[in-house]
Amino acid sequence: MSEQAVITKTDYWEPDVSNLVTEDDTPVDNFCSEKQQRFLANSVYNSGPWQTFVAAANVGIFYSSEEPAIVPDVFLSLDVTVPEDWWKKQNRCYMVWKFKKPPEVAIEIVSNKSGEELGEKLNIYAKVGVTYYIVYDPSQQLGEKVLRVYELRGMRYYETNRAECSSVSKDSVVSMTR
Repeated sequence: MSEQAVITKTDYWEPDVSNLVTEDDTPVDNFCSEKQQRFLANSVYNSGPWQTFVAAANVGIFYSSEEPAIVPDVFLSLDVTVPEDWWKKQNRCYMVWKFKKPPEVAIEIVSNKSGEELGEKLNIYAKVGVTYYIVYDPSQQLGEKVLRVYELRGMRYYETNRAECSSVSKDSVVSMTR
């Protein structure tokens, strides 16, 4: 089981976020992807009040003030709550330094071969420290596997079996991708 990194007050600073692009009005993928993204995020919220968390679709994750956000199709972060004033720029996206940790799970839904789900995105999520990275490929654009689950060990992902992701909690996101 992989341990989630927790950032303490002395481990971070809050950078100036005025220059960060927190929304760019880029359209969402397609009807199928949008429906799956919404379904996954809503399913976590509808599963009951088992613990505090944030589940979101197409919301940027900032891990550095010097890098653009990575925008997973869906992510899950446990033991956090969204700030009350969503309209303040520093509260519009998931900023690792504000939540003091990266999300536990990031999910990408493959809609074409150019999304870099098994390349650049996999490397960025590892750099951010996301514990589980899930690639759901319903139309098998990237090969024969429909579902790939990766677990972060150190700074590298290793492909794992679905059953091993139970450490996330309450059967969470993995059971929803079946």
